Amino acid sequence: MEPVERETRPGNSDQLEIKGYDYIELYVGNACQAAHFYNSTFGLKPVAHAGPETNVRDRVSFVVEQRNIRIVLTSSLDSSSSIADHVKQHGDSLKDIAFLVDDAAKAFDLSLKNGGLPIMEPTIFEDETGRIVKSTIAAYGDTVHSFVERKDYPQGFFPGYRRITKSLEAESLGLAAIDHVAVGVEAGMLDKWVEFYSNVLGFHQSHQEDVATDYSAMNSKVVENKSGKIKFPIMEPAPGKRRSQIEEYLMFHNGAGAQHIALLSDDIARSVRQLRKNGIEFLRTPENYYDSLHERIGHVDEDIAAMREQNILIDRDGWGYLMQIFSKPLQGRPTLFFELIQRKGARGFGAGNIKALFESIEREQSQRSTV
Repeated sequence: MEPVERETRPGNSDQLEIKGYDYIELYVGNACQAAHFYNSTFGLKPVAHAGPETNVRDRVSFVVEQRNIRIVLTSSLDSSSSIADHVKQHGDSLKDIAFLVDDAAKAFDLSLKNGGLPIMEPTIFEDETGRIVKSTIAAYGDTVHSFVERKDYPQGFFPGYRRITKSLEAESLGLAAIDHVAVGVEAGMLDKWVEFYSNVLGFHQSHQEDVATDYSAMNSKVVENKSGKIKFPIMEPAPGKRRSQIEEYLMFHNGAGAQHIALLSDDIARSVRQLRKNGIEFLRTPENYYDSLHERIGHVDEDIAAMREQNILIDRDGWGYLMQIFSKPLQGRPTLFFELIQRKGARGFGAGNIKALFESIEREQSQRSTV
């Protein structure tokens, strides 16, 4: 079934003006090693650090960046802290999806007025460079959304972080921005979280897709903010003969969370080729996928032989086409993974590829004996 592209009225007339992603924070077992991993594989450069050396006593954080991608990697210095508990429960996983806003206090107040649950009231963080205002609300599982106001902090990441001037040199992989974050939620909870984003944050539903293979199934809907810069595909498991990839994620993650992060590439074939060279493994695409690709997709500018060589999927919608590929999980648990995506006008999420993706993941599940 093709995705349903539609504009639905947000649940509340008081809409938040969210400008884009500010950062994504992962809680991990070892932030120093994680920073080295993302630097040496994805080319994300460490730019800032916080910890005991900067008078932060409960955690260590490294900020890694490439162009408009900013990821914060945080680990605990206290085995009894909430950070340590998060890693114990979920493994290395996403904790905070932070939004850039003009007024963090206003965003916080509006989100609470619209039904959001508070985690941190608007708080000022400042140093000699300037100040940042940040507030936070609850989302699905243990995930949160922060609102970050930066107008009085022209340089650097955050007060309390020290700039990193020396790091491993890494080739730029052509990764430009965060395209979307895909969320896995428990069965029967999909509509609740669509309503959360509609009512609390003023998003709208843009796509809907239900997928089934011979063995497993899922239901999904996509919510976006007004500008389309923030996108969340939300997925729930549907009844099937075997455990679906969403059920596997929920089992190993111990509840709802971000299943994958999609990074926008300028040249996906080059990005994937370099990532493979750096040790990142990707899901394999069945050879026959490419046999009738021209009939299904039509003309594309790229070399189909190069797409086949790198196992890159292609899909077309009413606005153009896209190319995408999915990594294997990046940690011991089969939970968080990354997608690379290049858009040539397309606004969708690869609806025509989802079944092929499901079947590829089912093969991986069989090797893990988790079906």
